[in-house]
Parts: sequence; structure tokens; C-alpha cells
Amino acid sequence: MHTVSTFNEMKKKGERIVMVTAYDYPSARFAAAAGVDLILVGDSLGMVVLGYDTTLAVTMDDIVHHGAAVRRGAPEAFIVADMPWMSYHVSEAETRRNASRLIVDGGANAVKLEGGSPGRLDAIRAIVDCEIPVVAHLGLTPQSVHRFGGYKVQGRDDEGFQRILQQARQIEDAGASMVVLEAIPEELGKQITQSLRIPTIGIGAGRHTDGQVLVYHDLLGLSGMDPKFLKRYATLDETIITHLKQYANDVRTGEFPQRRHVYVPTD
Repeated sequence: MHTVSTFNEMKKKGERIVMVTAYDYPSARFAAAAGVDLILVGDSLGMVVLGYDTTLAVTMDDIVHHGAAVRRGAPEAFIVADMPWMSYHVSEAETRRNASRLIVDGGANAVKLEGGSPGRLDAIRAIVDCEIPVVAHLGLTPQSVHRFGGYKVQGRDDEGFQRILQQARQIEDAGASMVVLEAIPEELGKQITQSLRIPTIGIGAGRHTDGQVLVYHDLLGLSGMDPKFLKRYATLDETIITHLKQYANDVRTGEFPQRRHVYVPTD
């Protein structure tokens, strides 16, 4: 089983880290069987699984519920659970309580929170003080969608570039064990990766981060989403629809069920 220390060793050795999201028992089981290094129970489940327009409606109960299912599907995996919007913004006491709940009730090994503002640095310190590993998240932070005015690439101008680079150094100093870098220029992803001791995980952050993460449903063609950074490895949506149509046709035409599908007294 991976630990924070093994991920640090992987960075030192130049071994790429593989992260994938999973939101339920079967997706976690498949991810574990495929040998991914760590699983993210992301608040992206709000959009991918629950049908919300943003991640902002996701609650602590949602993450705990889905996280526990992921743990059952991947009992030996290193699991990171997202802290939902407003679960680490109100007070230090609430931040600590929510982070610990994701570990105790949600089955996570670490928690992830977004942003690099002074308040976020305080939250990282408070959680780390509880002996809980923290994964930070910089660049495009989906919980900031309204402030950003949409899901836009961050760090394109020099001011934004330098701000994110500085925040990356600050979140490391605050005690973060890893950082996800989302939707930033490749050069920024490279500079952050080279300047930090902790591993970087990219999603639309270029080729030079220490690892990559993709959403399970995106890479398998189940979500209908197609961001520039995505490599789609399957089109399971088309396959599923095809077979559901065949099932519906079989029921309507009487092709299903056949005699072999029927119980008899001797069964």
C-alpha cells in the first residue's frame, strides 16, 4: 500500500504517479485492479454522478457516502477525499472536524482542498496538525467557478503565473504532502514541479508534473465531457446505449426472457 513517503520516493526517482477518480464500489474495484497509485474521491462527483451544474452543491455527507463505498471497493488503496465547498472556510475547529470525518467515516488516507490564499494555508496547517495528510489544489479550482467566471485556464499572464508559483511554495511550507495542478500553462506546471519537494499531479498542467489524474468517467467516455487535456481511452457510453437498446428490443419482441431464464420447481 502506498503512503505519503512512497509518493515522495517516486518523485525523487522520477517515477510517474497515476491518480484516477472513483466515486463508488465498482469504479474503485476496477481502479485498484488496474494498479493505479491513488484514488481521488473528488467533488467532481457532483457533476459527473449527481448531475449538478457545478461542484458547489456537494456536501460532506456526499463525500463520506461515496468515499466509504470507494474504500470497500479498494481496501488497500491510498484514497484522497475532497473537502467540499465551505467545509474548510468557516472556522479552524470545523475544518479539523470535517477533515477527520473524511478519514474516520469516509475511509480516506488524505484530504484535498482548493486554493492557496492565506485562509487556505491556515486550513492546511490546522489539518496537518491533526496528523492528516493534505493534498492541495492550485490553478483552476472548480469551487471558485463563480469568481473565475467559468472554467478557465489560470496563470496565463505573468501576474497569475507568479501568484500560482508563489502559492505552490507556500502550500508546501504549510505542510501539504502533494498538490494537484489543474488547467495551467505547461511551463508553469514544470516550474512548480521543479521547485517543490512534494509531488505534483497534473490535470491539464502539461507533461512535466510528477503524475497525472483524470476523471474515471471522462477517460472511459461516460461523462460526455471533452476538455482539451483529456485523452479518452474508450467510448463506453456508446457501448452501453447499444446494449440497452438491444435489451429493450428483446423485451418488446419477446426474445427475452427465453426458457433458459425461467425458474422451474426443480431449481
